[in-house]
Amino acid sequence: MLTILGFAMIATFLVLIMMKKMSPIAALVLIPALFCVFVGKGAKLGDYVLDGVTDLAPTAAMLMFAIVYFGVMIDVGLFDPIVRGILKFCKADPMRIVVGTALLAAIVSLDGDGSTTFMITVSAMYPLYKRLKMSLVVMTGVAAMANGVMNTLPWGGPTARAATALKLDASEIFVPMIPALLVGLLFVFGLSYVLGVRERRRLGMLTLDEVLEEEKESETVLVGSGGSGDGKVSMRKGGGTGAGADAGAGAGSGSGADADDDTEDDGFQGLDPNRATLRPKLYWFNALLTVALLTAMIMELLPIPVLFLLGAALALTVNFPHIPDQKARLAAHADNVLNVSGMVFAAAVFTGVLQGTGMVDNMAKWMVDVIPAGMGPHMAIVTGVLSLPLTYFMSNDGFYFGVLPVLAEAGAAHGVSPVEMARASLVGQPLHMSSPLVPAVYVLVGMAKVEFGDHTKFVVKWAALTCLVILGAGILFGII
Repeated sequence: MLTILGFAMIATFLVLIMMKKMSPIAALVLIPALFCVFVGKGAKLGDYVLDGVTDLAPTAAMLMFAIVYFGVMIDVGLFDPIVRGILKFCKADPMRIVVGTALLAAIVSLDGDGSTTFMITVSAMYPLYKRLKMSLVVMTGVAAMANGVMNTLPWGGPTARAATALKLDASEIFVPMIPALLVGLLFVFGLSYVLGVRERRRLGMLTLDEVLEEEKESETVLVGSGGSGDGKVSMRKGGGTGAGADAGAGAGSGSGADADDDTEDDGFQGLDPNRATLRPKLYWFNALLTVALLTAMIMELLPIPVLFLLGAALALTVNFPHIPDQKARLAAHADNVLNVSGMVFAAAVFTGVLQGTGMVDNMAKWMVDVIPAGMGPHMAIVTGVLSLPLTYFMSNDGFYFGVLPVLAEAGAAHGVSPVEMARASLVGQPLHMSSPLVPAVYVLVGMAKVEFGDHTKFVVKWAALTCLVILGAGILFGII
C-alpha cells in the first residue's frame, strides 16, 4: 500500500506542476501533507517535516550565501571576461549560444557543485537568451544535462556515495567510466547543436550590433505592431512564422516562459562597463578569493555552508565597505535568495514525508523485487536502467545508501562485481539533476525565470536519452 501511495504522490506532484495547476512550493507542501493523512500518519506530519528541514537546512544555508556570494562577484565584474568571451564566440547566433551554454556549464561544473554552476551559467547566458528572445527552457535543459554528466566527478557526490556504500575506491569506479561519460558529454554538445539550429531557424542569425540597433529602433514602436512583419520589431532575420511554430514544438512549452516582451534593462546588464558596482581594482582579489573558496570546497576544509557564509561576508566587506552599499547588494539578490531557500524548505516537507512514512523504502524494495530472476547475470545493466527513475524520484543518499547495496548483493549472487554495479549506478545523473528533490535545480529555474513544470516537460526526454547513451557506451566499451 505504501508503495502505491508513494508512486501516486510523486505522480500527482509532477502532473499538477506540469499542468500548472499548483505552484511548485504549494505542491511540495500540500500534496505530501495530504498523502501523509492518507497513510494514516497525519499525527506525525510535524515530526516528518522537522526531520526533513533538519536534513536540508545546511543545503538551504549554502544556497542562500552562495547566491549572495556569486551575485556580488557578478556585480563587481568578476565574470565579465567570461561573458565577453562567450559573446565573441556566439556572435548573436542562437546555435552558438546554445552550444556555448553547454560548454560553459560543463567547464564550471568542474567545481563539483551544481548550484554554483547554474548561478554562473545563467548569469552569463540569460542576457543573451532574453535579448534574442530565445527559449529559456533550452538554456535550463542544456545546462542541467551538461552538469548532470559532470556531476559524476569523484568530488561531485554520486561517485563518492557509491564508493562509500560498496566499500570501493572512487577512482576505481570513475576512471574506467571516463570514455562512456565523454560519449555522454559529446551527446549533450550534439543535442545542443540540434536545439541551437532549431532556434536559429526560428529566430534567424544577427550580429550583436544589429540586435542592439534594432532594439533601439523598436523602442518607439508599439509591441502589438509586431504582427505587421516589420523587422525592427521582431528582431528576426530569415525566420518565418512557420519555422517559429516548428521550433516552439521542439522547445516544449518554454515559449510561455520567454514570451514576455518587456523592455526592462535586465539584458546585458552584466556587460555594462559603467555600472556603479564594478570594482576593477579588486579584480584579482575577487578572482583569488573565488579560487580559494572553490579549492577549499573541493578539499572539504570546512563545511560548504560555512565556506560560502565566510566568503559572502568577506566579499561584501571588501568590495562594499559602506553599510548602505552592502544593504543595497543584499536587497538586489533578495528575490533569488527567498525563492530558492523557500523552495528548498518546501522540498523538505516532500522528502520528510517520503522517508518518514516509509514510502521510499517500500518503493525501492518493490522495484528490486520485480526484477526477473533471469536478469541476474545482467544486474549491472538493470542497475543502470533503474538509476534513471530511482535517482529522479529519490535523493542520491536514498539511492546509493539504501538501494544500491541491495542491488549489488543481488548482482554478486550472479557473479557481477560490485565495481560494475557502482559504475552502472552513475548512469542516471543527467536526469537526476532535474529532479524536484535536487535543490540546485530551483536555483537554475529561479534565476532563469522558467516555470519548473516547463523545464521538466522539456528536459526529461532529452536527459533520459543522454543517460541511455552513457549506458550504451558503457556496455559497448565493456565498462558495465
